[in-house]
Amino acid sequence: MLKHTLTATLAAAAALTAGMALADRPGADWITIDQALAKAKAAGYTQVHKIEADDGGYWEGEGVKQDGKVYEFRVDGKTGDFTRDKLD
Repeated sequence: MLKHTLTATLAAAAALTAGMALADRPGADWITIDQALAKAKAAGYTQVHKIEADDGGYWEGEGVKQDGKVYEFRVDGKTGDFTRDKLD
């Protein structure tokens, strides 16, 4: 019984660790998340609901602009340039 419980615990720990390893993370030479949020604000976003690093090399987010509509955006992780800014 103890061996079965230990095996299940180790399997669960391995699954959690594997999931964390697959998570996208900003590159070492990227702009910070605060800088990406400042870029979004400068582009007219009044609220940002979501922002996360994407392994494609950009910050990807979603938020509301001054017109009250929800938009998706991407900010280049290195340059800070907007590469997408469209209605959701």
